[in-house]
Amino acid sequence: MSLNSIDLAIFIGRLNAICDEMGYTLQRSALSPNIKDRLDFSCAVFDSKGDICAQAAHIPVHLGSMAFAMQGIVSRFDWCAGDMLVLNDPFLGGTHLPDVTLVAPFFVGEVLLGFVANRAHHANIGSDSPGSMPLSSELSSEGVLISPAKLFDRGSLVEERVEQLAMIEGQQPSSKLELPGDFKAQVSANLIGVSRIGEWLQSMPNSLASFRGALLSLRDYGDALAGASFRELPEGEVVFVDYLDGDGFGSNRIKIQLTLVINAGKLLLDFQGTDAQVPGNVNCPLSVCVASVYYVFVCLLPEYVPCCQGVFEHIDVRAPAGCLVNALPGAAVAAGNVETSMRIVDVVIGALAKLGVDMPACSQGTMNNVAFGSRDKDHRWDYYETIAGGAGASRHFSGLSAIQSHMTNTLNTPIESLEMHYPLRIDEYAVRRSSGGLGLNSGGDGVRRCYCFLKDASVTLLTERRTIAPWGLNGGESAMAGVNRLNGSILPAKYEGRVTAGDVVCIDTPGGGGWGSSQKE
Repeated sequence: MSLNSIDLAIFIGRLNAICDEMGYTLQRSALSPNIKDRLDFSCAVFDSKGDICAQAAHIPVHLGSMAFAMQGIVSRFDWCAGDMLVLNDPFLGGTHLPDVTLVAPFFVGEVLLGFVANRAHHANIGSDSPGSMPLSSELSSEGVLISPAKLFDRGSLVEERVEQLAMIEGQQPSSKLELPGDFKAQVSANLIGVSRIGEWLQSMPNSLASFRGALLSLRDYGDALAGASFRELPEGEVVFVDYLDGDGFGSNRIKIQLTLVINAGKLLLDFQGTDAQVPGNVNCPLSVCVASVYYVFVCLLPEYVPCCQGVFEHIDVRAPAGCLVNALPGAAVAAGNVETSMRIVDVVIGALAKLGVDMPACSQGTMNNVAFGSRDKDHRWDYYETIAGGAGASRHFSGLSAIQSHMTNTLNTPIESLEMHYPLRIDEYAVRRSSGGLGLNSGGDGVRRCYCFLKDASVTLLTERRTIAPWGLNGGESAMAGVNRLNGSILPAKYEGRVTAGDVVCIDTPGGGGWGSSQKE
């Protein structure tokens, strides 16, 4: 059954509204500042095969990776009403270990119609390093690996899985174990999604055929609109190269190379020539690479194009197994999800600009990951956040300052929340003036965020664009690179160490590149 344009618009809006409500439920129910304040989570709806149908405007690296990997996840199980899956395995549908995904099916009678899912970042996922974002060289040191398994089986909690999640949070085996609060919030979000879809299906005449027909119409609509938009792109083949600063284990100027081919609305992105995976954790699974590619091309589409599987059918991503952006299972990947994903976006934008597409200059190109905490038995705590920077300028406008860009869509942790929950004080939080690249339109400025430690703690910094600055376009100048400092002394881009009470870690984030020459002819 094909829907007319009005009914299809209503259908799309209702699916999106369910994703939004799932997100609001997760935010309001969560306990950690990482989820309730920074909004480091995402929600989406999938069909029975695992193809994405709708998503809220949450985190691009979460959503794109789920869109790519969900088919492989859901095909592994026989599903019943009341089931719910939990996973964080980066090589079986995840991104990095702190991002935990819950998936729940919905039915009409005995017929599986689809799934709701949410993914949220947990500041503690069982790593020995507080914040669970260590300077690591193997996946096993990054935390507890949760292979796809049922958390609920026909509505009943699976005791073994509860024990695993409870132990991550430090609950003692001798106590009565219960699902930690942020996991309960994720469960609640999925239950809301399943409930709202169930109510909708009950009100829908001939619900099985109607819903399936509407999903087909949605896919065809996304396919047609994306195809029309992509056919307007200039055709041709270009190669673009950019680099990561390093992995913290001696590998520097790590190359990411992209060959982009556009032909009749079909997009081929081949990462042949990219450096091999490295010892440090800037490697990423293919799902993260694909998410970065999807993000850029979705940004090129008109706002009314639904983000569904039909859109992604036009995009073919290839990367050699064992390279940086298609790492083999077991590789360290904690920073690949947050740092390498940003560089992949830079490479795709650079290739499109080289082909003649109207694109912005490079944004800050890093998420500036900071992880603090303590494993002291009397005061155990974990803190993690990403820090904003400058956005790249374009032909049409100057870059925005002090903003999260591209693969992250989170907020900062408000100073009031940070100081209430953790033994930290923010000594300075300000725009880093003149850090954006100059140009006809100048790039946005980064920020300075300085943390004073009120107790001894561990510190991990996973940052980029500290040696290789964000580039400008069309004659625009590069932005200032970022700088990390401890008590005024410069730290490397990747750092792990101890601080004592009174120490101050200060992060100056990069600006965005400028666009166009500022010199008069």
